[in-house]
Amino acid sequence: MAELKLAHEHRLRLRAQAHRLHPMVQLGVAGLSEAVFQEIDRALRAHGLIKVRAAGAQRATREDLARAMAERLGAARVQVIGNTVILFRPVPEPVAGAPSGSPAPQGGPASRVSGADGTRSAVHRAPTALRRSPNRGLPQR
Repeated sequence: MAELKLAHEHRLRLRAQAHRLHPMVQLGVAGLSEAVFQEIDRALRAHGLIKVRAAGAQRATREDLARAMAERLGAARVQVIGNTVILFRPVPEPVAGAPSGSPAPQGGPASRVSGADGTRSAVHRAPTALRRSPNRGLPQR
């Protein structure tokens, strides 16, 4: 596969999003083995934007490793900084009618409920615990 090319603005947005991420894959002494490629591919399919830690490799070697990962997996190198490589590949859309392998997402604290005609009709909020002030009930000074 060829390496995915990104526009500069898109690359900047992805760098900002990746800032809060933790590395999902760490390269060991064996380097880029088949198992590592499979794990990176799985992470890209699930998340789209990931960090890979390449500890112990020299700078030129890290650049080569990043290029090899991006070319083989059809991903884009967003950034190589220190021992960390940030990769991006768009998450594939699920095919309609095909089993997804994971259950449909359940509504969280603010889940939307669809009406009979398919429109959003209401927002239901999960009950929240009453919050108490640490000084509640104590005399004021």
